[in-house]
This record gives sequence, structure tokens and C-alpha cells, in this order.
Amino acid sequence: MSKEWPLWEIFIRGQHGLSHRHVGSLHAPDAEMAIKNARDVYTRRNEGVSIWVVKANHIAASSPDEKGPLYEPSESKIYRHPTFFDIPDEVGSM
Repeated sequence: MSKEWPLWEIFIRGQHGLSHRHVGSLHAPDAEMAIKNARDVYTRRNEGVSIWVVKANHIAASSPDEKGPLYEPSESKIYRHPTFFDIPDEVGSM
């Protein structure tokens, strides 16, 4: 068993923002301590209103090297774009 604490990815929602953004990483023994440490490290000037911590090994991500094969199939599906559909006048503004 490793003696190193798990790595946590930290996400902060700013006072004027609607979404959380990734601000960094830190090691902590559990989620509660990760939140407390993230508060001390990443919100020293009260710039956040919410903190999310996620164990780094729980995050699955695509590789930038896979960008082409990953996104190419969607380029041929124009029906996924909102400009493909006509909105009836009686619907009004969406």
C-alpha cells in the first residue's frame, strides 16, 4: 500500500461565475481534508463560493492526440446543429 495521500483535483466556483473551474491539484487523506486544504490554498482572498474535490484517479479523460478520431464522426451529422431545424413562428423565441 502506498504511503502517499491520494491526489485530488480541485474545482472552484467564483462569486460571479455559474460553473466550477479547475484550479489545481493537491494531496489529502480524505475529501473533507481536501476541501479544507483547497480553501486555504485556492481561496485565500474569498474568491470562491463553492469547492468541489474529485479524486484524480476517478476522472476519465480523452487524450488531445485522439482529437481527430474522437470528433470526426460528429462533423458529418449536420442535424445536430441548431441551424438545421426550422422553428415555427408560433413557437416564438427560444
